[in-house]
Amino acid sequence: MAKHLHRDLEQLTKDLLGLGGRVEEAIDKAITSLVERRLELAEEVILGDAIIDQRELEVEEDCLKILALHQPVAADLRFIVAVIKVNNDLERMGDLAANMAARALYLGSHPSVAATARLEEMAAKVRRMVGDSLDSLVNRDPKRAKEVCRLDDEVDKMNRDMFSLIQEMIQADPDTVTRGIQVLSVSRQLERLADHATNIAEDVVFMVEGETIRHPGLGEI
Repeated sequence: MAKHLHRDLEQLTKDLLGLGGRVEEAIDKAITSLVERRLELAEEVILGDAIIDQRELEVEEDCLKILALHQPVAADLRFIVAVIKVNNDLERMGDLAANMAARALYLGSHPSVAATARLEEMAAKVRRMVGDSLDSLVNRDPKRAKEVCRLDDEVDKMNRDMFSLIQEMIQADPDTVTRGIQVLSVSRQLERLADHATNIAEDVVFMVEGETIRHPGLGEI
């Protein structure tokens, strides 16, 4: 029984990492399509979202089968619980990548605005967070996971700064209202991607150390 559980957990890990790789690729393409105005990449991301949805359902089904067949406990149970949660976060990240791609289609077919370039720094940080959260999962590295959580505050600040920048841009040139709203939407989606990367990192800490860090200070209330 233990050997079969170990085999199934290994396959589950491979499947989850496969989904993670596909989501990471979708995010990269969505960002590239926005920055380089490559509409064909945006279309690829939108079309590929259905595959991510299907993979998410398959991973969830595998988790339920393992729970039913093997009734795992302790570390193995924590791992499966973490996989279920990470799986959901990855599917949502795929949706956000598709939403960003849709914004890129609009922005890429209209005159560019200066605010779009400001998204590059934010996107680079989000890319790092997504990659590090998945790496921390692969290597069961809580130290790297906690660094992802720290970066989330920086992305939040960038999103707030973007709101102020867009507000100033629209006041200076009312003709940029629609494009400004589209850019602000991308900024918000990047911020949400960072939140989901943080969720994954928190789940890694729980999986490895058995510690819940989602709500610091809650135990003191």
